[in-house]
Amino acid sequence: MKMNPFKSTLMVIMAFLMTGKAVAADFKLNPFTLAYEGAITKNEPGKVNIHPVTYILNGLEISANVYTPANFDSNQKYPEIVVAHPNGGVKEQVAGLFAQRLAEEGYITIAADAAYQGASGGIPRNVDKPANRVEDIHGMADFITGYSGVDKSRLGLFGICGGGGYSLKAAQTDKRFQRIATLSMFNSGRVRRNGFADSQLKTIQVRLKQASEARAKEFIGGEVLYSGDANLTDEQIANFPFEMYRQGYEYYWKTHAHPNSTFRYTTSSLLDLMRFDVTDQMDLIDKPLLMLAGSNADSLYMTEDAFKKAIGTKDKELYKIAGATHIETYWVPEYVNAAMGKLKVFFVRM
Repeated sequence: MKMNPFKSTLMVIMAFLMTGKAVAADFKLNPFTLAYEGAITKNEPGKVNIHPVTYILNGLEISANVYTPANFDSNQKYPEIVVAHPNGGVKEQVAGLFAQRLAEEGYITIAADAAYQGASGGIPRNVDKPANRVEDIHGMADFITGYSGVDKSRLGLFGICGGGGYSLKAAQTDKRFQRIATLSMFNSGRVRRNGFADSQLKTIQVRLKQASEARAKEFIGGEVLYSGDANLTDEQIANFPFEMYRQGYEYYWKTHAHPNSTFRYTTSSLLDLMRFDVTDQMDLIDKPLLMLAGSNADSLYMTEDAFKKAIGTKDKELYKIAGATHIETYWVPEYVNAAMGKLKVFFVRM
């Protein structure tokens, strides 16, 4: 029996309300290992299709998915949008969800795994340096603007969580992007330096010393040390003081897990992360800017801070998705639809 979309969405929401948890999206059941609800399971004529691709960026092979609109004709010209994934995430999770939804609106979209992460190349694994993540975004723009059927003059950028922060940084200097949007923006440098909600200010020097020692150990061929270990018990997760982290472990390790997704990053990466801040030179953004965040997100302060400092553009909007937390904007249909409602209006003017 075919269920209509309204009833399907209602059942998802009811399941969440009754259990307080996200509904599972099992990557093992999808031929493209996509881990989000409503994901493409096969390519069909006349519908949105997915195209796994690889390309070389600074000597590394990057793994990406390109989504093309329904009835795609490579002889036509389509606007395109680069989608940057969250920290620890991969292209098959929330970045893929929004890339697919934007393709449904007529855009060619690309979501790629960051270098050293996911299915992309790079050793050691899970290096998480801001310069790399920003370069990943430039690289996606390079690739997608050479794709058949694109209109290079209509290139948009959409970043989620940490990918949102890196998108702001990339857009400060890369003027190919005509419109920039973020969802649940996460300022990776500020959090790695100061702690979430600036809760670790007293330990900055201690953590910098640990990162310095980790780099020295790597240089002489010693063990690569990692931070952000995700092998935690349910009790440990429940004791996290911040809802974003509690719900994040639920999303990334249970309901929308993917084998390429991990919270781990090399401890030596902190040398770069802790001197980085998304909001430095925010005034260089001179294009239309849309920043979306949940009204109940404990990460909201980062979006508000960056938005305030974006003084180089007068065409900007901060939209709070009523009732949503940070992680809920990734998957709860009501909040995803609210975000898409704003994105559709924003990017259509590109």
